[in-house]
Amino acid sequence: MRILGIDTATEAASCAVIDDGKVLGEIVFNYKKQHSVILMEMIDSILKNLKLDISDIDGFAVSEGPGSFTGLRIGAAAVKGLSQGTGKPLVGISTLDSLAFNMAFTSGIVCPIMDALRGNVYTALYEFEGESLVRKSDYLAISIDELIELLDEKSSPVCFIGDAVPLYRVKLTSSVRDARFAPLHLNVAKAASLAELGRIRMEDKGANDLHAFAPFYLRKPQAEREYEKKQKELPNERL
Repeated sequence: MRILGIDTATEAASCAVIDDGKVLGEIVFNYKKQHSVILMEMIDSILKNLKLDISDIDGFAVSEGPGSFTGLRIGAAAVKGLSQGTGKPLVGISTLDSLAFNMAFTSGIVCPIMDALRGNVYTALYEFEGESLVRKSDYLAISIDELIELLDEKSSPVCFIGDAVPLYRVKLTSSVRDARFAPLHLNVAKAASLAELGRIRMEDKGANDLHAFAPFYLRKPQAEREYEKKQKELPNERL
């Protein structure tokens, strides 16, 4: 099964094509690029270099979140358009699942952390059981201090991965016993990991419904949260 994977959940933009047994190609940009400007160009480039047409793709995998609200919408819109245009299935994969999968077969706990601003992270806890990635917690949007408290209950080594690692590495090193960190080349969301998880998901559980598919934000956009806060602060009107 030939899968085109797209990840636009973070500042990094990535696309990849995998076929049974190998990664045919992958492109990753992680330097303040606008996803809306470069995404379709990246897809076109990787297909041309692989001498493939979009009709040669058997299915699509896309990051469904959590992550950047704008980035997730751009990726979802692109993949839904490609899926509808080709009639090929799509599947949404959690950005956190994809990051954890970068550290396949790591012993102990794998803990992806994505920057959610203002001292907060998107995260979840994972372990590898045999060849399977198993999520051991809910998807969470919590402060870094709350994450440290959660990990304080664990006795296993913890491997951190994700774009929030540079922000909190010193704090995590001093606060989490046996803290470990992914190498730089794995410390970014990669479309090849996402595509492989997408292939596994399609084979095991089938594809997402094209029309019902939507990004998973985990928390409301900042503008919406600020609006609700202001509404709560307004004096109650007597009817």
